[in-house]
Amino acid sequence: MSGRVALVTGAGRGIGAATVHALVAEGWSVLAVDRACDDPALPYPLSSRADLDRVVSESRLCAADSGSVHGYVADVRDTEALAEAVGEAERRWGGLDAAIACAGVIAGGVPLWQMPDRQQQAVLDINLGGVISLATAAIPAMLRRPEPRSGRFLAVASAAAARGMPMLAAYCAAKAGVAGLIRALGAELGSTGVTANAVSPGSTDTPILAESARLYDLETAQSFAPQQPIGRLLHPDEIAAALVFLAGSRSSAITGSVLPVDGGLTL
Repeated sequence: MSGRVALVTGAGRGIGAATVHALVAEGWSVLAVDRACDDPALPYPLSSRADLDRVVSESRLCAADSGSVHGYVADVRDTEALAEAVGEAERRWGGLDAAIACAGVIAGGVPLWQMPDRQQQAVLDINLGGVISLATAAIPAMLRRPEPRSGRFLAVASAAAARGMPMLAAYCAAKAGVAGLIRALGAELGSTGVTANAVSPGSTDTPILAESARLYDLETAQSFAPQQPIGRLLHPDEIAAALVFLAGSRSSAITGSVLPVDGGLTL
């Protein structure tokens, strides 16, 4: 995949960081995008600029000969900022071949009707709105590539898109929206050479899962492991591996799909 260019949101930690590492190791040039600061609407810390810088530095150490990476600060709720990020990738590397929406947050811990409005809006605007914003900004850039194209629009959904999870109703709604969006984009993109797909992770060892454990008054995130048939939490690298496959040439016949990478959680 030498010479390919990707933009990854939510790159400061978790699945986004793992995806940046994996792409650069495969020879991709990657614009690693993150808000890189906390959100006052959410009761737990988000990734910082130091986190994003660390991901960039670590990726450079393991980069393949043709791979490179650059950090970029933008909020996925800001379509204009994402359009500027896409423009940065095009100026820096000559185009865009993949856009991967990994940015996500969680909030809840109470029934939907008791959830503070600001938290509910943040969950919907980042987890679903952020994917829509990235699609709006990035797909035209991928369509600007000359034919035959092989663009990839990818998103991280969740097992919560298929399972009703108490006290996480807004999160479930946002992730179900991502799944529906991907199916529609697959149909809209048709024979353009650009595909749209998502992965749907189960309980993955990330800061979001740690916050989920706190919301459920569990001692640690490891408490979620027994609900998955494989009997353990997933690692962000396992989700990233699926995203890198979907970003590559061997996934050319796959579009409009939501791939479960969930340890059997949704069986």
